[in-house]
Amino acid sequence: MLNRSGGVLLNISSLPSKYGIGGFGAETEKFADFLIESGFHYWQTLPVTTVGTGWSPYSGTSAFAGNFMYVDPDRLVRNGLISREDAEKARYDYPYAVDYAFCSGSKRALLLRAFANFGDRASLDGYEARTPWLRDYALFMAIKDAHGGAPWWEWEEKYRRASVSRKEELKNEFSEGYRYYVFEQYIFDAQWREVRRMLAEKKIRLIGDMPMYVSLDSADVWGDPSQFKLDENMAPTEVAGVPPDYFSEDGQLWGNPLYDYGKMRKDGFRWWLGRFDRMAELYDVLRIDHFRAFSAYWAVDANAVTAKEGKWRKGVGKELFAEVFKKHSPDSFIAEDLGIIDDDVNELLAHTGLPCMRVMQFGFEDGDSIHLPHNFSRNCVGYTATHDNNTSLGWMYSLPENILDYMLRYIECDRSKWGGGGYDCQATKLFIRRLIASCCRLAIVPFQDLCGYGADCRMNTPGVADGNWTFRATDEALGSVDRGYFHYINCLYGRNRV
Repeated sequence: MLNRSGGVLLNISSLPSKYGIGGFGAETEKFADFLIESGFHYWQTLPVTTVGTGWSPYSGTSAFAGNFMYVDPDRLVRNGLISREDAEKARYDYPYAVDYAFCSGSKRALLLRAFANFGDRASLDGYEARTPWLRDYALFMAIKDAHGGAPWWEWEEKYRRASVSRKEELKNEFSEGYRYYVFEQYIFDAQWREVRRMLAEKKIRLIGDMPMYVSLDSADVWGDPSQFKLDENMAPTEVAGVPPDYFSEDGQLWGNPLYDYGKMRKDGFRWWLGRFDRMAELYDVLRIDHFRAFSAYWAVDANAVTAKEGKWRKGVGKELFAEVFKKHSPDSFIAEDLGIIDDDVNELLAHTGLPCMRVMQFGFEDGDSIHLPHNFSRNCVGYTATHDNNTSLGWMYSLPENILDYMLRYIECDRSKWGGGGYDCQATKLFIRRLIASCCRLAIVPFQDLCGYGADCRMNTPGVADGNWTFRATDEALGSVDRGYFHYINCLYGRNRV
């Protein structure tokens, strides 16, 4: 159950590391200690699954497989799979942004070296046998590599469509690549379990994120196309998105294939239940992104240029969650209910009992908003901002004068002292304090807000293809954040607990 507590939002990629991207190394324990010393007991990260277009963790090649770039080279050295000299080749000395192209190449080279040195075939066989999603992922990636990374719809017909018996034949045809990807996920899971044990020992709970949709060019669609709305040529007829909202006047055209809920009903929602099982392996608490699509989802013609020309279609929330809750407690989920929320979504939330989300930045431009802390319900998770928002200081600088004035009065910040950024930024500290003092069950603060950072440290701008997901914290930042202040307000308002 989510007790009254506090947490920090920082993606694993953003952790300080000598390898150009955060991962499962010593940086995770260092951040865990930072959380405890600051009075926080929850760590929220973005999806740890594979990344895709624009290096987005919301558009990967698998809804199940882990991101190999998080594998820690130092653990590989300690396990005797690579040398220290090998690991040093992956060093990257620029600490302020992730260079995904470099990190993808360097980590893959290390894992290939480790695979060549790995002799425990029995462990790989056992891992493969107990991991139901692994065959499709490993086979998909091996064939994809053999086609120079081309999407599956550009492959020859004999590879584009594969029955169960055909997949067994393909495992032999692409045996080396297939075994490598089994190994890659074996290492990812082994290292991630070590991180999870460390966090549990420190009484830190991990909140993960599950995107609503999967990419068309994914092992999920290629491996089990019956679960998706595709035509006879395996092309989507309609795709996912959202109508115009706070983030975009044209809406957001995501382009993901939609689920074929008619067929999913017939097999007892097998794919979804397997996905929830996998998420429970990865995280303590799961944030369900775009929860409203379980009530109704926005369907856009596959040939549309924007998301404006879509239509709402009924979802399967009550049916699906009735099955999910047979195995997983409702207390282990958070429903992301941002965007266009109607009575049906609210009714589904009430039916499931899941805590919803409130975001302070959304509260100051719409009268007496539900996103203002004095209007929070207890059964919600409150945020100053999400990964899709500007940093709070960057947002403040973008406000019209009348709204800025109201916001500063609301947080009781002296107008003459609000504008200075950095670790002692009065405006962001007081903004956070208002959140911490609220009645919400869990209060989450992006790391950038703890630092008083401006718009240049934003994690993601929705609808913008380039320049996202690269933010990195530094060792200097971890050492400079006012831990004492945040520990004090977490204790003052009863949030220094698990």
